[in-house]
Amino acid sequence: MHDIIRRLEEKREAASLGGGQKRIDNQHKKGKLTARERIELLLDPDTFEEWDTLKEHRCVDFGMDKAEKIPGDGVVTGYGMINGRLVFVFSQDFTVFGGALSEAYAEKICKIMDHAMKVGAPVIGLNDSGGARIQEGVASLAGYADIFQRNVLASGVIPQISMIMGPCAGGAVYSPAMTDFIFMVKDSSYMFVTGPDVVKTVTHEEVTAEELGGAVTHSSKSGVADLAFENDVEAITYLRRLMNFLPGNNRELPPMQKTNDPADREDLSLDTLVPDNPNKPYNMKELIVKVVDDFDFFETQTEYARNIITGFGRMSGSTVGIVANQPMVLAGCLDIRSSIKAARFVRFCDAFNIPVITFVDVPGFLPGTAQEYGGIIKHGAKLLYAYAECTVPKVTVITRKAYGGAYDVMSSKHLRGDVNLAWPSAEIAVMGAKGAVEIIFREEKNDPEKLAAREAEYKDKFANPFVAASRGFVDDVIMPHATRKRICRSLAMLKDKQLENPWRKHGNIPL
Repeated sequence: MHDIIRRLEEKREAASLGGGQKRIDNQHKKGKLTARERIELLLDPDTFEEWDTLKEHRCVDFGMDKAEKIPGDGVVTGYGMINGRLVFVFSQDFTVFGGALSEAYAEKICKIMDHAMKVGAPVIGLNDSGGARIQEGVASLAGYADIFQRNVLASGVIPQISMIMGPCAGGAVYSPAMTDFIFMVKDSSYMFVTGPDVVKTVTHEEVTAEELGGAVTHSSKSGVADLAFENDVEAITYLRRLMNFLPGNNRELPPMQKTNDPADREDLSLDTLVPDNPNKPYNMKELIVKVVDDFDFFETQTEYARNIITGFGRMSGSTVGIVANQPMVLAGCLDIRSSIKAARFVRFCDAFNIPVITFVDVPGFLPGTAQEYGGIIKHGAKLLYAYAECTVPKVTVITRKAYGGAYDVMSSKHLRGDVNLAWPSAEIAVMGAKGAVEIIFREEKNDPEKLAAREAEYKDKFANPFVAASRGFVDDVIMPHATRKRICRSLAMLKDKQLENPWRKHGNIPL
């Protein structure tokens, strides 16, 4: 018995050291934490329960039978608590075979994903891996596919979060790609399907790993990642903060957080937020921050498609998802990138019972051949589809422009918006006055005085919220300073909302 206990202690110690102190030191020199240090930082103290600590690979090919077998085999898995709420986690250990995935390694990840589905808890993956373990051949590829299948089945059932904290290349990228949020760390993490060497061979392009698939590239250019952080500690701190907004699964309501911020708080500064000049921009984030509880707004994809804002806040203590046009960028126009960004966010909120608040100031879809050739028709339809399919409470506030098809798309009453409000500065019309007059009265285009009079007439009739309000498309015209109060009251009224879509296996969103 004593011999078994001694051997157990030796194996646990070997597992805790991973690839050994030398490799741990190398990890630290790169500014990276080890797999276990990351879990320790992520979870509440003394809550981590590790599984499969003693699991080892079974490969005997290409010298693996002679290689040292390290208990745990390159990934640390288990469950614990974040602010007292259950989560499952796996953390890839780069010090063991470069974090390369084996059959046994994949089995460990699949086990915690299966249990997370059973009990309804989020899965967090801390990725730092060189890819498939080549010595295992197709067995390692099968392991990836087993994980992919679970990612798909878990989608919309439990939140899945990926933190890229080192390399993630080849087929390995597709598991994070199917999760709900991806965070990356600058200068130490990268994602790509084919690396710089392959790119150079095939296309003759010279590119570094950071340029090809680094955190800044994916958070600002490709949109693959949601946020990029300076280091492991900052990334994990923000990940803990994000988890505070999310429910554990699709059968739970979002978590409540006590607040001393009154639901009927008014902010008179909002009455002057929208400039008198309709062509002058203003910062929509100011409105969002002043409306949510305690001025606390967690923005997602901050550097990607900045003409639309997405993120989480709270109203009366409960989580809400926020989508807002940003007049500071492209005048708030919708384009391909912003449509995809917002559509995916709305669908996440709908899957996890998070009400959606939409702030609208949109002059239309961005014109141009690049947009049309890029498929703005199909991509814009994704956002329309997401809002139309969404069954959670939807509250919309039109602050200024709501023109053309973009008015319809941005959670209008016609897409089953529950409460649609407008500020006095709202302009709800098919298009701007100048463009409309030039089309309607094209025969008078050579008479500037007549055109000016027509434009003034059009503005008087349509550059306001009253026509839409007279038809019930806007429920009320409110003063800006009362925005928080009216949203909170609307959400309180809608808390027991029940709405179901017709039964179907699944819709066919325009991908």
